[in-house]
Amino acid sequence: MTVDHPAIRVRGLAKSYGTVEVLRGVDFDVARGSILALLGANGSGKTTTVRILATLLKADAGTAVVNGFDVGAQAAEVRESISLTGQFAAVDGVLSGRENLVLIARLRHLDDPGAVADGLLRRFSLTDAAARRVSTYSGGMRRRLDIAMSLVGRPAVIFLDEPTAGLDPEGRIEVWRAVEELVGGGVTVLLTTQYLDEAERLADRVAILREGRIVVNGTLDELRRLLPPATVEYVEKQPTLEEVFLAVVGRRA
Repeated sequence: MTVDHPAIRVRGLAKSYGTVEVLRGVDFDVARGSILALLGANGSGKTTTVRILATLLKADAGTAVVNGFDVGAQAAEVRESISLTGQFAAVDGVLSGRENLVLIARLRHLDDPGAVADGLLRRFSLTDAAARRVSTYSGGMRRRLDIAMSLVGRPAVIFLDEPTAGLDPEGRIEVWRAVEELVGGGVTVLLTTQYLDEAERLADRVAILREGRIVVNGTLDELRRLLPPATVEYVEKQPTLEEVFLAVVGRRA
């Protein structure tokens, strides 16, 4: 394995459930220290792809390599170098927010788990609720904690499956900034999302799944060139609702 090799390489990935073909020969690479946004309609195979790459599901055909390890033959090595945040929070409601983070830091054998937990609590604006049981958290707070837990130990590759579902605008921006910071430090991210503005803000490349295949894969500029050239017109731009919300609560978009 060399640093020139992509962090994720997928070739001919296929998966069926009975007679339903979910993936029908998926191919893509994700360069180290970059973000690939995987887009597609519900049922297009985004989550199935992530689950295969995270070793939670076996492919019917094809190959996938994550951080230099084959997901089929070297599943344990893959799991040691990745982190996964799914569509639903996977936190322990009996423990406090801080206790959840400390537990994960200890499982990853990190030095000073308390300091790791405190840093992530600050980053995701959960310090005031650190000592409360997670069962008392709002849905958005649980989501932020879940994402914070996936960042413990700075894994080489992070899979973010719908990471900001259920978050308010401020929470989404906090997550975006955290992800950008991680990628700036060399972490690779595979992101699935239904929010096109999220993909536009974060992704270095965008791949679109349709009927089990990647139909488009490129940078945002490359994708824009697939459409006719834009015409220049004068349009009076009104503030978006998100801009109004952030202005009212005293935060900048």
